[in-house]
Amino acid sequence: MTFLKTIQPGLQLLQISTKILYVPVRTKYFSIAATPVQNYTQRAFLLEIVRGIGITLAHSLSEPATINYPFEKGPLSPRFRGEHALRRYPSGEERCIACKLCEAICPAQAITIEAEERADGSRRTTRYDIDMTKCIYCGFCQEACPVDAIVEGPNFEYSTETHEELLYNKEKLLNNGDRWESEIASNIHADYLYR
Repeated sequence: MTFLKTIQPGLQLLQISTKILYVPVRTKYFSIAATPVQNYTQRAFLLEIVRGIGITLAHSLSEPATINYPFEKGPLSPRFRGEHALRRYPSGEERCIACKLCEAICPAQAITIEAEERADGSRRTTRYDIDMTKCIYCGFCQEACPVDAIVEGPNFEYSTETHEELLYNKEKLLNNGDRWESEIASNIHADYLYR
C-alpha cells in the first residue's frame, strides 16, 4: 500500500507498507514504511549499468574529438606565441631600430643585442641573438617593441637535435620573418584592437 502524505505545504512523504525507514525532511525526521522487496532492477542498479553501457557505445561509435596531429593541424589563436622572428618593412629594410627594449624586458635574459649607428644617424643591429633554450615565451619582447620588429610567429614545430640549433642569430630570425610574414601580419592585424 503506497500513498503520499502531505506534512507541510510543499513537503510530501511517500509511504509504503511494512518496514519503517526514517527519512530527514528539512529539520525533522519522519518515518516512511518501505517494502522488503523493491524493484530488483532498481535495487541491483541494473538500469544504471545498462545506461552506462549505452553511453559508452554511443561515444565509441561517434566521431572522435581528437585531431590526427601530424597529418591534420588545429586552428591557432592570433595571439599564439611560437618561434621568434624579426620582421622587415615592405621595402626590405629590417624593422629593428636597436632600442634594446626587448633585451631589457626579457625576464629570462635570452636576448642579446649589439648595435651601431649608420651614416644617416639611425641605429641598426649588428648582432641580434636569442637563446631559445632560455626563452619562456612570455611575449614581453613583442609587447615592448615599438616597431613590431620582434614577434612570436605561428610556427611551433622546430625541434632540433643539438643545442646550437636553438641559438638563433639575426639571419635566422630574419629568415623566419620572411617565411611567416603573411601569417604574422594577419595575426597582428587581427589582434590590433587589443594592443
